[in-house]
Amino acid sequence: MSSLEKTPLLAARASPKYTLVIHGGAGTMDKARSTPELRAQYKAALARALLAGHAVLSSGGEAMDAAVAAVSSMEDCPLFNAGKGAVFNLAGKNELETSIMLSRRPASHPHIPPTRRGAGITLLSHARNPSKLVRALYLAPADAPHTMFSGTAAETLGASHGIELVDESYFFTEARWREHRRGLGLPEEPLPYGFKPGHDGDEAPWVPLDQLPTGTVGAVALDERGCIAAVTSTGGRTNKLVGRVGDTPIMGAGYWAEEWAVDGWFRKAWRRMTGESETVAVGVSGTGDGDYFIRLATGSTIGRRMKYLHEPLQDAAKACVEELRRDGGVGGVIALDNAGNVAMPLNCSGMYRGVVREDGVPKTAIFDDDELD
Repeated sequence: MSSLEKTPLLAARASPKYTLVIHGGAGTMDKARSTPELRAQYKAALARALLAGHAVLSSGGEAMDAAVAAVSSMEDCPLFNAGKGAVFNLAGKNELETSIMLSRRPASHPHIPPTRRGAGITLLSHARNPSKLVRALYLAPADAPHTMFSGTAAETLGASHGIELVDESYFFTEARWREHRRGLGLPEEPLPYGFKPGHDGDEAPWVPLDQLPTGTVGAVALDERGCIAAVTSTGGRTNKLVGRVGDTPIMGAGYWAEEWAVDGWFRKAWRRMTGESETVAVGVSGTGDGDYFIRLATGSTIGRRMKYLHEPLQDAAKACVEELRRDGGVGGVIALDNAGNVAMPLNCSGMYRGVVREDGVPKTAIFDDDELD
């Protein structure tokens, strides 16, 4: 048999290479006033989140669980505008939002209807980890059959599924409080909930890089079965109106995930020859000025550009972020497809971001001109 006869005509189809990409918010960050110590703090927090998600993926876990692990790590860190570090609204209260979406139902939960791909929750004030709450409701279609939830009812339902609720004072951080009061031109003291200056429970005093943030935290994970999950969590905009709903809980705006079969005989034949899957999947998590993400349906538009214009992930994501810029919207997105391609475009001075692949080495960046390292 000749060497040519031994060569297969069709390339062997590669298994999906599990990947996790995260962001910790985007906005107007001043590199000139940052310090090496503060940058190291942020990059260490991003690395912890990446490793938390990687631990799930490397053990064969679901993309959904990896994304929640990464996001909940950032929710527990006061550096980020989510969970413990959430910003305050106009009334000096924290109103949190979150979402989850999958390209297909999780393999470990076959009872989930195939058309049930995600959920969003808004106006939370007691869920310690909103990302864990939205996961619990997504996995309980009998108790929570809807696509969007809000407030006390969602938290009460979550508590019945084992989700931890906390007093609203848990979300207080002195740095975010002082931002809130300065933004309104009001006295910064006394502090609420009986806190004393310098004693809000943080590990150490800190000054956030992002002043008056509008950002979020998010993760998009690809598991070894080819499923993609996007999870997003936020405190919203600093000094937002009470009851304001942003893009984070709105499907198609601040988050998106889907998969589809490639059409056209040529594209199918080419993918068979190159060993690529005949199914394309994508997940997106956005961060920035959410009102613009809502108006432009940024999350789902990235998927639509890939599906109908056959654009590569990088091109589709970049086009949508430039569309935000054109209309005056500040922000960025993280996006991931089932070939393991990652996109992290931004149109502002910085976006906390990072990626980890099968080698388990977290790579992170902060400012727009930073390389991942």
